[in-house]
Amino acid sequence: MQINNFEKFIAAVSSGKCASGMVITFSDPAVSELAGDAGFDFTWIDMEHSPLTITDVSNHIMALRGTDCAPFVRVAGNDPALIKPVIDLAPAGIIIPMIKSAGELENAVSACRYPPEGTRGCGLRRAVNYGTKSTGEYFRESEKEPLIIAQIEHIDAVRNLDEILKVKHLGSICVGPYDLSGSMNKFAQPDDPEVGKVIDEICAKAHRAGVMAGAFVSDIGEWKHRNLNWAAVTTDYGALFRNSQDMISKLNNPKEALK
Repeated sequence: MQINNFEKFIAAVSSGKCASGMVITFSDPAVSELAGDAGFDFTWIDMEHSPLTITDVSNHIMALRGTDCAPFVRVAGNDPALIKPVIDLAPAGIIIPMIKSAGELENAVSACRYPPEGTRGCGLRRAVNYGTKSTGEYFRESEKEPLIIAQIEHIDAVRNLDEILKVKHLGSICVGPYDLSGSMNKFAQPDDPEVGKVIDEICAKAHRAGVMAGAFVSDIGEWKHRNLNWAAVTTDYGALFRNSQDMISKLNNPKEALK
């Protein structure tokens, strides 16, 4: 849908680049507008680990209209009651956390697609441009939107990955390094060599299956060999904090500022 820049995100990935994104946790929609103007390809609006309300999410999604940036939303869990109000806002993608099996993903897909492919309830509002788009056109678009993104962040998901990747309508997987490391008894050790090998396996299998692979990455250089299709490279608070530290450092060390 043009309203959510879905096509622009797909075009960016199809060009061979790694699409870049920012995780959104602040409630002010100006943060999303800024992300779009800064040149990010997508935002990751986070309802799982931030205090954002459904109204906040709606405002963030609308703030990207008129930019080239596509809004993704991570819901708090794999529950139709949590998914339904979000997809009615017409995001470009929806991230479902902690998918461990094909059956769990099938349930998520069902909540995101209309019959006969799924069980999604019909709510027509923003997705039909409030009435300017025909329902027929919208329903055709809804066959492929939103992009359904399964978060692979548990060793059980890795064991079931072959079957997960076969689920119809899966658009992308998203690696969750920290939770994955915790499920491997290596909590908060995403850079552990054993965890790294598992992440390599996840990405390689996704690519072989023709499924996009993405992640939140703190150092894109360390992930370069995994050939991610998209990567969230910062959070809103992280970008603000690091830039603030950098400015303070330059103020206190003027010689460094001249380098």
